[in-house]
Amino acid sequence: MIYAMTETEIRQIVENQRTYFYTGATLPLSHRIEALKKIQSYILTHEAEIGKAIRKDLGKSDFESYMCETGLVLSEITYMLKHIRSFAKEKNVLTPLAQFHSRSFKKPSPYGVALIMSPWNYPFLLTIDPLIDALSAGNTVVLKPSAYSPYTSAVIQSMIEECFDTRYVAVITGGRAENTCLLNEHFDYIFFTGSQTVGKEVMRHAAAHLTPVTLELGGKSPCIVEESANIKLAARRIVFGKYLNCGQTCVAPDYIYCDRKIKDQLLAEIKRQIKRQFRSEPLTNKNYGKIINEKHFDRITKLIDSSKVVFGGKCDRTTLKIEPTVMDHVTFDDAVMQEEIFGPILPILTYDSLDQAIHKINSMPHPLALYVFTSDKTAARKVTARCGFGGGCINDTIIHLATSEMGFGGFGESGMGSYHGKDGFRTFSHYKSIVDKKTWLDLPMRYQPYRKINEKLIHLFLK
Repeated sequence: MIYAMTETEIRQIVENQRTYFYTGATLPLSHRIEALKKIQSYILTHEAEIGKAIRKDLGKSDFESYMCETGLVLSEITYMLKHIRSFAKEKNVLTPLAQFHSRSFKKPSPYGVALIMSPWNYPFLLTIDPLIDALSAGNTVVLKPSAYSPYTSAVIQSMIEECFDTRYVAVITGGRAENTCLLNEHFDYIFFTGSQTVGKEVMRHAAAHLTPVTLELGGKSPCIVEESANIKLAARRIVFGKYLNCGQTCVAPDYIYCDRKIKDQLLAEIKRQIKRQFRSEPLTNKNYGKIINEKHFDRITKLIDSSKVVFGGKCDRTTLKIEPTVMDHVTFDDAVMQEEIFGPILPILTYDSLDQAIHKINSMPHPLALYVFTSDKTAARKVTARCGFGGGCINDTIIHLATSEMGFGGFGESGMGSYHGKDGFRTFSHYKSIVDKKTWLDLPMRYQPYRKINEKLIHLFLK
C-alpha cells in the first residue's frame, strides 16, 4: 500500500539506516551478493507484472520494457555478481622509497546511507540500476521513485518490501513534499536522475551537509550527419533512437544537425523509416508508447510549429499520444530549440561545414549525448575530440548506455559523475588511502631535532 510519509517517519528511516550501517552488517561480500540475488530472483519471478506496470505508466510494449528496462537491470546484476569480489578488493600501490618498510593500499568503502532519486521515463531501470551499484558497494539505500509513474513505483515498493528490511533498503513514495523532506535530511551520498532545474535544487540541499552527489541530467543532444554518412542506415538508427519510449529518453537525439548537401536525401529516408517502423497510423500502434501525463503532453505539443512540420504532427489528448513528428527549416531561435524536447519531435537543422557545426555545438550547454554519422574516420575523431558531451556513438544512437563495461554520465550542464558496472561501484564507494607501517624499523631522520645529515638523507629519498 502506498501512502504519504511524514517528515518524522522519513527522518526515522534515515536514522535507522545509519544505525544499521554502523553495525557493519552491509560490509561482508556475502551480504551484498545475497541482496543482489534477491533482486534478481524477484525480477525473474515477476517479470510480467513489472512489464504490465511500465505499460500502464508509459504505454511501452513488453518487448521494449524488457529490452530497455528489465533486461538491462538483469544484465547489470549478472555483471556485478561476476565482478564484485574483484571490485571490493584492496588495491596495493607502490610505496615511496622513504617508506619502503610499509604497505600502501587503497581500500574501497561504502559511503553509508545513500539516497537515490529516480525519474519517470525509465522508472524501473533508472531506480534499480543505481540501487544495484549502491548495494554492491555496501551502502544502505533510501529509494525515491517518481510520483509520475505510480504503477511502476508500486511494483518497486512491493519488491523492496518483500526483499529487504527498511533498515537496509527503504522506498519513499509521494511527490514534492516528500522530496523536500528527503533533501533536508543528512545523507552520505545522493544520486539523482532528472531535470537540470531539480538537479540544481538537489545540489543546493546537498551543499548544506557537504554531501557528494551524482547528477544524471539531460540536455539537447545533437545528432550530426556528415556528408559521407550511410544515409539509409543513419535514418533507420536515428528514428529508432529518437522515437524510442515516445521520445522520452534523456539520451535521445534531440535534433539533427546535418550537412546542407545531404539534407533532402536524409529527410526523405527518415520519413520512409518512420512509416516502416511505426506503420501508417502510429497513434493506433499498440507498440508505440504515450506521453507520461497531460502536463508534458501540453508542453510538447506547444513546441510543434505546424508551418514547419513535414511529417506527422497529429496528437490525441485522450490517449496522450503524439505521432513521430519531423520539422524542417528549423533555426536555433525556434521554440523547439530552446529546451530539451523530451518527446517525439525531430527538428532538422543544417550546417555548411563541420567546423561550423562543432563551433555551434560548443557554444551551447554541454549535452548528455552526442551522435555522429559518418564514413570519414577523421571527421569522427574530430567531432568526438573537439565537442564536449557526456557520451555517445559513432554511426548509432542510444546503445552506449547499454553496457556495464563503460560508465554512463553527464558533463557540465548535463550532469556530473557516472555509473554502470565498475564505474557504478566506484560512484558509491570512497577509496581510503592507507599506509600499513611496519614496526621493526623506525628511521629517526624525520624527528626533531633536525640535523644536517638528516637533511641530506631527506633530499636523497624525495628527489
